[in-house]
Amino acid sequence: MRRTGIGITVSFAAAFACALVQAQDEASELRAIEKERLRSLVEGDVETAVRLHASDFQLINPAGVALSRDEYLGAIASGELDYLVWEPGTIKIRRYGEAAVVRYEAEAQAVAGGQTTPLRRFWHTDVYEKRNGSWQVVWSQATLIQ
Repeated sequence: MRRTGIGITVSFAAAFACALVQAQDEASELRAIEKERLRSLVEGDVETAVRLHASDFQLINPAGVALSRDEYLGAIASGELDYLVWEPGTIKIRRYGEAAVVRYEAEAQAVAGGQTTPLRRFWHTDVYEKRNGSWQVVWSQATLIQ
């Protein structure tokens, strides 16, 4: 009986270790995707940004204005919104099945409507969903840190 108990314990520990490694890999994947998304926004790479933003994406910007994917990425494509800097700090991930919450503090600066904003710090919270095997951001909110 004792051997069976040890065997079950070892099997459980191995399964737990595998699940932990898989969760860490998925968190690393999401961090990389979020960094790619930020790079695409700063560089004005709208093609990549469209791929990473769900068609029903919605941003709530620091002024509290809601923007659809087309409104947001359209402003970037037209130059109405031009990110100069968007540097994330430590990106934290919480995964819930086919959804994940991404949260981090960042320094950002942009030209919006022809006016250059000062370099400021923001909290960013993004919700990703896995759709057709790929992660896409569906909601995003930025809050100015004062």
